[in-house]
Amino acid sequence: MRGGQGAVEARVLQFTNCRILRGGKLLREDLWVRGGRILDPEKLFFEERRVADERRDCGGRILAPGFIDVQINGGFGVDFSQATEDVGSGVALVARRILSHGVTSFCPTLVTSPPEVYHKVVPQIPVKSGGPHGAGVLGLHLEGPFISREKRGAHPEAHLRSFEANAFQDLLATYGPLDNVRIVTLAPELGHSHEVIRELTTRGICVSLGHSVADLRAAEDAVWSGATFITHLFNAMLPFHHRDPGIVGLLTSDRLPAGRCIFYGMIADGTHTNPAALRIAHRAHPQGLVLVTDAIPALGLGNGRHTLGQQEVEVDGLTAYVAGCSVESALEAASLHPAQLLGLEKSKGTLDFGADADFVVLDDSLHVQATYISGELVWQAEAARQ
Repeated sequence: MRGGQGAVEARVLQFTNCRILRGGKLLREDLWVRGGRILDPEKLFFEERRVADERRDCGGRILAPGFIDVQINGGFGVDFSQATEDVGSGVALVARRILSHGVTSFCPTLVTSPPEVYHKVVPQIPVKSGGPHGAGVLGLHLEGPFISREKRGAHPEAHLRSFEANAFQDLLATYGPLDNVRIVTLAPELGHSHEVIRELTTRGICVSLGHSVADLRAAEDAVWSGATFITHLFNAMLPFHHRDPGIVGLLTSDRLPAGRCIFYGMIADGTHTNPAALRIAHRAHPQGLVLVTDAIPALGLGNGRHTLGQQEVEVDGLTAYVAGCSVESALEAASLHPAQLLGLEKSKGTLDFGADADFVVLDDSLHVQATYISGELVWQAEAARQ
C-alpha cells in the first residue's frame, strides 16, 4: 500500500490546466478526484505521500459543478406527465440525453394531471444516482394541480384542484405516496394551503409558490409556514405593482424569517422572461437565482406538435438568449443555488473538497465539452475527443 496508514487504493485523477469554479470565482487550480469525490491534495501529499495515478490536461477550459435542473417536464419526445406502461424507460432516455447539456442531476416535473396519472407515474420514478447511464434523479417536482385558475398557464383547467377541509389528506389522495417527491408547487392563496406547506416541509419536501394570484402578505405568510422557492418568477403570477408587488416582492421583503434565503426559478430564454426583468431580479437578489429549463417533451425535436401532460402544444421557432451577468454567477445559478434549495450543497453544486465529483467541462463560450459524474466521464463532445 502506498502512503500512510488507511490510504485508499482507489485511483487518483488530477485535472490540470483548468479554471475551477470555487467560492464564486474561477481559479487556476488543479482538480483532484478519488472514489467519486473531490479530493484535498494537501492531505493526499502530506498524509498519504501519494501522487496522481492519471493526469488529464483540460486545455485551459472551465470546470464547473454539474448543472442541476429542478424543473424539466420531459424531452426528446418523452413526457413525464404521460402515464405510459414503462415510465422508467422514458426517464432513463431523458437522463442519458441531457448529459450533453451538462446536467448531472434533475427533478422530473409533472404538470397538472388527474389523480390516476399521479398514482401510476409517481411510483415509477424513484430517486436514483447518476452515472454513465444518465443524470441522477433527485426526486419529482409536482407542479399543480393545487394552483390558481386565473394563472394556470398551460395547465389544463379541468384537472385543477383546491384543498378540502382535510387538506393534507386531500393532497395524499391526489398524489399518492410522497416517497419520490422532492418539490411541490402550489398557490398559497388557496384555503388550507398553510397547513399543507407545514406538513410537506416537515417531510423534507420543498414547497414552491407559483401559478398564483397571491399578494405579498399571502406569499410572506407562506414563507413563514416553510415555503422556500418561487416557480418561474414573473411567469403565471400577478405582475409587479408598486403598491403590492405580489410574490415578486419576496426577493426584497423585510418580513421573512431571519436567515431564510428565498430561491426563485427563472427561464432565461429571452421569451418567458425579458432579459431586463432577469437583470432586475438578479441584481435585487443574486443569491436566490436558480436557472431552470422548464423544458417540454419537444426538447431536442424542433418545431411541430408535441404533448405536455394532458394536452397538445405547438412549437414554432426555438430561440435562446443570455440576459447578462458574470460567468461565475450564471454557473452558480445552474449548480450551487439549486443544490442549496434542495439542501444538497455539501455534496452537489460545488467543487469543494469532499463533494461529489459531478462536474462539467466548458469552453470560453460555455459550450459543454464533457460531463463527469462521480469523477467518471459520462459524455464528451466530438471535438473534445480529438
